[in-house]
Amino acid sequence: MNDGDGTRAAQPGERNHGPLGTALVIIPTYNEAENVKAIIGRVRQAVPEAHVLVADDNSPDGTGKIADELAAEDAQVHVLHRKGKEGLGAAYLAGFRWGLERDYGVLVEMDADGSHQPEELPRLLTALKGADLVLGSRWVPGGRVVNWPKSREFLSRGGSTYSRLMLDVPLRDITGGYRAFRRETLEGLGLADVASQGYCFQVDLARRAVRAGFHVVEVPITFVERELGDSKMSRDIVVEALWRVTSWGVGERVTRLTGRGGRTRR
Repeated sequence: MNDGDGTRAAQPGERNHGPLGTALVIIPTYNEAENVKAIIGRVRQAVPEAHVLVADDNSPDGTGKIADELAAEDAQVHVLHRKGKEGLGAAYLAGFRWGLERDYGVLVEMDADGSHQPEELPRLLTALKGADLVLGSRWVPGGRVVNWPKSREFLSRGGSTYSRLMLDVPLRDITGGYRAFRRETLEGLGLADVASQGYCFQVDLARRAVRAGFHVVEVPITFVERELGDSKMSRDIVVEALWRVTSWGVGERVTRLTGRGGRTRR
């Protein structure tokens, strides 16, 4: 069910949600020296009460050093230095652990390149007041992409459609990476055994949330293709996502057919 703006409406009888608490915006970086200062500034302006965590994978272009300089000037900016490039999923998992250990109430995923507009974050946080997880969605009414070739739009739409049908989850943009989680949601997803990376990581967390019975809503966003730096999209990421989604979908169908425990959270 969708509201007029594309946001899935809360269903009758759903549980009451508590206060959100302080938000931590997690921004993974690898060679984002051209973008990191601007994106942090936009986040701090859009949601002044939020904190920012840059999870840098030892970028050789000096991204981590720039982030350190920004953190030295702003107590709400933090930096998590990681030993090397281990992938998007590993960076977010490290950021989640960092934030949960420090009692943040909301943890947000956001790209460093400006494709996820910080100015739209207030809309996600407003929707989270009545939800467990909010997805910024390109493929619900009101959502759109800017400066994408048709081939990439076809790939993204096709990937979300395939994942939705294969995994039987009612989400239009399951591969998107602009998200806001309540801390209780992350604590209930079994993060310790998440091994997926890249876009597959996003699919994995979304399906876990649905399987666990959390209330997930989609809010329309405008996704803007990066202007500076290199895209992290690769053939290997797409292949991993296709393989894992197919494996999960087939495995769950076999489990249901054999009667071994019904639908699984993992």
